[in-house]
Amino acid sequence: MTAVTALSQPRNLLLPVVLALALATTVGALELSSRLMAYVLEEFGETAHQRLENWQRLHTLAANAPVDRQLRLVNSFFNRINFVSDIRHWGEEDYWATPIELLTTNGGDCEDFSIAKYLTLRAMGVPDDQLRIVYVKALELNQAHMVLAWYKTPGADPLVLDNLINDIKPASQRIDLEPIYSFNGEGLWLNRSGGGNARIGDAGKLDRWQELNKRLSEQAM
Repeated sequence: MTAVTALSQPRNLLLPVVLALALATTVGALELSSRLMAYVLEEFGETAHQRLENWQRLHTLAANAPVDRQLRLVNSFFNRINFVSDIRHWGEEDYWATPIELLTTNGGDCEDFSIAKYLTLRAMGVPDDQLRIVYVKALELNQAHMVLAWYKTPGADPLVLDNLINDIKPASQRIDLEPIYSFNGEGLWLNRSGGGNARIGDAGKLDRWQELNKRLSEQAM
């Protein structure tokens, strides 16, 4: 993983991005406003502008593709972004960025990668009940980590989309990851010590998830 230096521009310069964005993450829709694109081009340059254009092209290319191809394309696309810690990138210990913030600044951590993959796949039409953002412990690194899991059926061995590796493997083969809890737009699950998951409520219990969804709502204005 390659780290980048902290943003040269204060984070409050992203506020116009928030206000200008028209992002629909409903099924079959992913649209960026011309105002947003013009702002990003002016303030962040051609490369940042191109990343957003490539994101839209990815959606167009893969929206009607088989789900296994969607998973590969989305995982590969976001894994090209630089890994950088929240404290260096945003000046906060734990900031969950929107996909726009991730792509515009070309930096983020595991939460940001997982959230961007989740929202992009949802926009491509992958059902919410097949996707879960999973908080895990990366055993080899001995640290908290986050990945995205795709379930073909509710009880299936899920496929894991991870920024640590580009290969998408079944969870049963990722013995380096110890799941703790998972969530999506519909619920929140706690991993049981003996295996399986117990639903413990709604994802609204997660403050960072609530904050992220609030910003997404503001960005859609």
